[in-house]
Amino acid sequence: MIKSMTGFGRGEYQDEKRNIIAEIKSVNHRYSDINIKMPRRYSFAEDKVKAKIKENIKRGKIDCSIMVENLAESDVNIKLNKDVAGQYLASILELKEVAKVDGEVTLEYLASLPDVIKAIPDVEDEEEITKAILKAVEEASKNLEDMRAIEGEKLKDDLLAKGDVIKGYLDHIEERAPLVPKAYAEKLKTRIDELLNGSVQVPEDRIMLEAAIFADKCAIDEEITRLNSHLKQLKLILDSADETVGKKLDFLVQEMNREANTIGSKANDIEITNLMLQIKAEIEKVREQVQNIE
Repeated sequence: MIKSMTGFGRGEYQDEKRNIIAEIKSVNHRYSDINIKMPRRYSFAEDKVKAKIKENIKRGKIDCSIMVENLAESDVNIKLNKDVAGQYLASILELKEVAKVDGEVTLEYLASLPDVIKAIPDVEDEEEITKAILKAVEEASKNLEDMRAIEGEKLKDDLLAKGDVIKGYLDHIEERAPLVPKAYAEKLKTRIDELLNGSVQVPEDRIMLEAAIFADKCAIDEEITRLNSHLKQLKLILDSADETVGKKLDFLVQEMNREANTIGSKANDIEITNLMLQIKAEIEKVREQVQNIE
């Protein structure tokens, strides 16, 4: 089953101490790139969060945001910074002397100044909190995977449909290809008759030799066979149980495009050229969709 690299998942865990919300979004990326955004005081859990995400996601740009809310009283310590309070008080008294103004420095005012009294989260049990965070991340990862699987099925159906369109064009080319040397021989003979006006008789075998040389130069049987093989491989990969097929498909599309370019350059026939332009347009659509597959 193939998976899209694009998706979003949200998970939540709540106990008597805290409420944790994890949100994960992913977009296509050539490699695995995981970015974690979480409160700095929980940074000890970052490696385990990444490992949890990697269990299911092998490729893509992943942004994971973790929020911790509703801390219990036991998770908070109130700290008085005596040095900061003393510096504030000394500076205010000095300012009174310099400015020659009167006024009292109240306790309420002094306590309201920045960093005098701080509520500092108290993280004691790192293992307990890590487990709580991972539960939210696990739920978010599962929801993300569900969305990626649904999008992957849509991509698979679309790619199979595009493969059928390419196959249809290629079948027309395969029918047309044997007729090209014959048409060339007839045109060559007609052109010679027009130029010589019947004054000189050109041997038939000479005309057929020129047609054979032309047929050899514009032969596309091998390229058609290889492109047909690539289309079969496309279906096999899409139907496989492997969940990480994006790189295989990317390489396969490059090979399909290579064969299409060769056919277009060798065909020397306007009808085949037009059909090949249609094939290349479909291959480009396939390439764009493959970029979104894990």
